[in-house]
Amino acid sequence: MVKPNATVTPNTWEFLRDPMINPTGFREYDARWKYPDDVNLPGITALGMGLGTQMHMNGIAPVIAVGNDYRSYSLTIKNALMLGLMRAGVHVKDIGPALSPMAYFSQFHLDAPAVAMVTASHNPNGWTGVKMGFERPLTHGPHEMNELRDIVLGGKTVARDGGKYEFVDGVQQAYIDDLCGDFKMTRKLKIVCATGNGTSSAFAPAVLERIGVEVVPSHTALDYEFPNYNPNPEAMEMLHDMSASVTASGADLALGFDGDGDRCGVVDDEGVEIFADKVGVIMARDLSKIYPNSIFVADVKSTGLFASDPELLKYGAKADYWKTGHSHMKRRIKEKGALAGFEKSGHYFLAEPIGRGYDCGMRVAVEICKLLDRNPAMSMSDLRKALPTTYATPTMAPYCDDDKKYAVLNRLVNKLVADHKAGRKIAGRAIKEVVTVNGARVILDNGAWGLVRASSNTPNLVVVCESPESEAEMRAIFKDIDAVVRTEPDVGAYDQMI
Repeated sequence: MVKPNATVTPNTWEFLRDPMINPTGFREYDARWKYPDDVNLPGITALGMGLGTQMHMNGIAPVIAVGNDYRSYSLTIKNALMLGLMRAGVHVKDIGPALSPMAYFSQFHLDAPAVAMVTASHNPNGWTGVKMGFERPLTHGPHEMNELRDIVLGGKTVARDGGKYEFVDGVQQAYIDDLCGDFKMTRKLKIVCATGNGTSSAFAPAVLERIGVEVVPSHTALDYEFPNYNPNPEAMEMLHDMSASVTASGADLALGFDGDGDRCGVVDDEGVEIFADKVGVIMARDLSKIYPNSIFVADVKSTGLFASDPELLKYGAKADYWKTGHSHMKRRIKEKGALAGFEKSGHYFLAEPIGRGYDCGMRVAVEICKLLDRNPAMSMSDLRKALPTTYATPTMAPYCDDDKKYAVLNRLVNKLVADHKAGRKIAGRAIKEVVTVNGARVILDNGAWGLVRASSNTPNLVVVCESPESEAEMRAIFKDIDAVVRTEPDVGAYDQMI
């Protein structure tokens, strides 16, 4: 049994011996900490023992595929995690450095009952974490994460015999083979490939070149210092850099990938940054012609076009808005039998017969190329302009401490629900309804909306607004939503503003 010591602090004798784990690192659908401020290596080993114990408790055969992203400390973290898994009697299949979707793929490729991926995803350097799952293609959701937290923090880990280590070579090539198959472009495409020097640098250029794309590399040399910007295709810094590269090179579009390769950002041939939910509508339009009457799941931060776009309605497409978060989305897609799911953050979930249901930035890149190949007369900007016009903010994230944000959000939701019941207006319009499946999505009488929710990954709230009428209305919605947010003194400054 291993139980974390709540009194352990960095730069002490105990720090090198006893587990230290900040409980806030157990999030809704994965684990993330600042390292070594909030977790130490014995703490990661305790996490591995806890995950192994959880496998045994739930009748999961004790075999797990484990990978790590390209950060200076990720291999150290992975080794500590694998030590804990082996102490819990688990056979570890180490697939080496990987993308998160490569780790998910390895579950299928190796027929592994479980997966654990050491990554901080798009979080800045200094963060680490683990994405994990049992039932492929699903990953841990709130129930599994709460169970794991209770096992680890409650000292309920169990040491067992039978632990084993095995390094499995060749998974990276098998993953790329699975992505590309025998597809080759029949249309010439020149694409800026932006990876922010992160893990995707070892994959994305090779994938695009293999299917016949002319690649314009942008920060594709592996460098775990991230010298140019943090690889996050939802951040305007990366999108602006991609736009500048398109303009300078005359490329047909730019594709950008985050630190663990499960997200993809798009900039069109005119240098316009297309938010991922709009790219999702473009893809859904194309796919609904091939697979009519399909269900598409969108997260609550996404555009209302999934439900209102005339082209999607023409082919019988049905929209389902659900909770933000890769684990929530994967579960919902499986439950609904959806063809695909889309998140505004750049996670795309393509289910059978296109993909396997997990989020994969590389799969999306290949499918966007196939889409353009099927529509040789259309540029990416043509596809963007063909959508009904809406005006949306980027995803904005005001600071709020992890240990306060959910209580703050609950109060904000109650205030917005009360505003609806009292007949108060937002941006001069009546509130039609407040959807509270994940925070509060305040929908106005013309389909415009504003959202407030809590980030599952970082100490922030999340605010997004959209208007089908005008940029002025979108800004007015944000002003009124922000006025409610500002009633909470524990909410700090935004990471970016409109």
